[in-house]
This record gives sequence, C-alpha cells and structure tokens, in this order.
Amino acid sequence: MDRPNYITPAGYAALRQEYEALFAVEQPKLVDTIAWAAGNGDRSENGDYIYGRKRLREIDRRLGWLSKRMKAAKVIDPGRQEDRSKIWFGATVTIADEDDNERILTLVGDDEADAGQGRVGWNAPLVRALRGASVGDLRRVVLPAGEREYEVIAIAYPTA
Repeated sequence: MDRPNYITPAGYAALRQEYEALFAVEQPKLVDTIAWAAGNGDRSENGDYIYGRKRLREIDRRLGWLSKRMKAAKVIDPGRQEDRSKIWFGATVTIADEDDNERILTLVGDDEADAGQGRVGWNAPLVRALRGASVGDLRRVVLPAGEREYEVIAIAYPTA
C-alpha cells in the first residue's frame, strides 16, 4: 500500500471481530460440512459439497483481505487529537455548501466508511479537500455531481 490505512480503535476492533468470527466459527463449521458431504459419495452433484467449497474459498479470500488490512492499519484515537482547531482524522465536521445546506460528517478510515451514517473515508475527495481546514475556511472540491464549495461551520472531536 502506498498510503497508511488509518483507522479508529472501534474500526480496528470491528475488523478483528469479523476476522475472529470467520476464522474461529464459520470456517471450522464449513470444513465439517464439506467433510460430511464428501463422505456421501458422488461429489459432482452434491450441493453441500459444491456450495461448501465455494463458500470456503470466499472465506479464505476475506480472511486474507482482513489480515492485510489489519497488518497495514495505523490505529489513531481521535480523542487524543492535539490540534482540535483544524480538521484531522476522526473529526466530526459540520459543513455548508453554496445553498446553505448543512451536512455533518465524521472522518474515519476507509474500511469503516458508511455514507448513510455520515462516516466518510479519509481518502474520499471531500475529506481530502477538508483536511487541515479551520472553522470559517472555504474549500472547493470536485465531486461527480460537479464542483462545489463548502464552508466549515464546526469541528468537534470525541473526548479521550
């Protein structure tokens, strides 16, 4: 990876929890099912065997991906941010566009982004434009819908 994989402690815990669930629970159950299905004879028309092998490959791929992401993760606690006057990782930011439409965004790691919940990934174009801004700053960003200008209304960080 050419850039660090910033992530909050909660985001890292979620990745770790998914890894543990797949590795310790789902994968062993699936191996048992595949072994049982293989013992039933003809594997070419054995749905449990065919589906089990396919699902096992999916789990193995996901485990590999999770492992790489956790290894590259740089866990940052937003509550320990020293400069709270500027927008940095973990900030919750209120911005307004040219039409005075306000949005509240929380800047999180790319692996924990959820636009529906207002959690935007650290490498998203809007967040890249907002990095380092202070209250009152105007920032231009090119989005798929066109170029927009946003004003920073408020910046907040969780308490440590």
